[in-house]
Amino acid sequence: MAAKARKSGRSGASYVVRQATIADIDALVQLNTDAYPTLAEDGVVWSRRNLEAHLRMFPEGQGVIIAGGKAVASCSSLIVSLGRDPYRDHTWAGITDGGMFYNHDPYGDTLYGADVNVHPDWRGNGLAKLMYEWRRAMCQKLNLRRIVLGGRLHDYHEHAKAMSADEYARKVEAGELGDPVLSFQLKQGFVLKKVMPNYLRDPLSKNFGTFLEWINPDYNARLRKPRAIRVSSVQYQLRRIAGFDGFKQQVRYFVDVAKAYDSDFVCFPELLTAQLMSYLRLKTPLESIRKLTTLTPQVDKLFTSLAHEFQISIVGGTHPIRYRNETRNVASLYLPDGTIHRQPKIHITPNERRSWGIAGGHTLKVFDTPKARVGILVCYDSEFPEAARYLCDQGAEVIFVPFCTDDRQAYLRVRYCCQARAVENQVYMVMSGTVGNLPDVENMDIQYAQSAVLSPSDFAFARDGVLVEASPNIETVITTDLDFEALQEAINTGSVRPRRDRRPDLFKFEATLRDGDG
Repeated sequence: MAAKARKSGRSGASYVVRQATIADIDALVQLNTDAYPTLAEDGVVWSRRNLEAHLRMFPEGQGVIIAGGKAVASCSSLIVSLGRDPYRDHTWAGITDGGMFYNHDPYGDTLYGADVNVHPDWRGNGLAKLMYEWRRAMCQKLNLRRIVLGGRLHDYHEHAKAMSADEYARKVEAGELGDPVLSFQLKQGFVLKKVMPNYLRDPLSKNFGTFLEWINPDYNARLRKPRAIRVSSVQYQLRRIAGFDGFKQQVRYFVDVAKAYDSDFVCFPELLTAQLMSYLRLKTPLESIRKLTTLTPQVDKLFTSLAHEFQISIVGGTHPIRYRNETRNVASLYLPDGTIHRQPKIHITPNERRSWGIAGGHTLKVFDTPKARVGILVCYDSEFPEAARYLCDQGAEVIFVPFCTDDRQAYLRVRYCCQARAVENQVYMVMSGTVGNLPDVENMDIQYAQSAVLSPSDFAFARDGVLVEASPNIETVITTDLDFEALQEAINTGSVRPRRDRRPDLFKFEATLRDGDG
């Protein structure tokens, strides 16, 4: 969520409430230790590894308050689904997956408040209240049904000999006793549902925890479809530009458009940065491609900042990158938390090898993101069935295919193969291509594309297996939803079930891909 500047109620100091970032991690580790010295002794505080995982899994749910350049309060959250019993007992370690948030479920209906902490020197300034407000706003923005907390019974140790934990909690609820944590949470609109034993190793609470719930009054169940994402594919026109700023402006425009449609992913075409060659104006294609490799830091900075600003995952087309003595054509996936994943093109066309000296990569990976498990096949890679099969065997739900083709027959090779991969592997394929021309750039003279999002061919999908497609050779953006429940239904109970009906007794599939591509 956007940062908000405010003034402290008691101290009068200015502070900013915003989403936490990787740069905040060291400060947040120290803040958590300062806020919970007793828990720190038992090792129940956030480590750097915990916080990195939180930002990787669910960056939108991690908040921080900055005052005087320092982190003075923070909150950590994840999305969960509690299944058939929405009020089932659980432990803090179990519901947060040991504090790592690996079980964050972007398709769940419950925002789980794992932690709020305020530095001791800043308590009494209303910062915890602000963190709760920030979290409620996040719940409403994401259209989640409720917020659930597992709270501490901070003063229960003083009453443990006189009453049970449930009696203590009910007396606090009735106002007969005061508890610095539970009383505050009740004032924030949370309802006490029950007390859970063995919730957290906490001597003050005698290991008990409260089950607290806040219902989102604006929740609209019809707006959220289980297990679905929205994707945009950019059919990008290559045109002459005067400098990097022209490229930046054009790319930013399309990311803005994709976000306006509330997309989770936006995909750009192969060789997107070849447009930069139009102002480099070097003599040969080989000189141009090598010059492009020196712009990698600028390209990464642009897409990383856009992914963070718009909170959208970006497949940034491809860009040539140097690995030791080789140049590779590499697709990059930029996540909102600042993570960058690389996928080199594996199969290299004769023209790429001859004109640009491009070498093939050796890795093929499925990338776990908070929204989906995705793979990337760069153009020619889609024409090799084993590449897509490998990704799907590793759990890919959608495969992005940035491509760059010069004429219709080259385009149709990619298109027909992507359609076949969707049917063979029962997976979604998202194609993004370039159009237009670069008259002064040798080897990038003309482009032909008709970008599309393709599905398996069965009753759960579009009649022709085409969810959406662009008009040929026109700069545009296409957007559609990908329903993973329908995909799983097709895999398990479809009219035909290629994923399940393979014959490993007759055909064996082996892969010898490398772990690294350096």
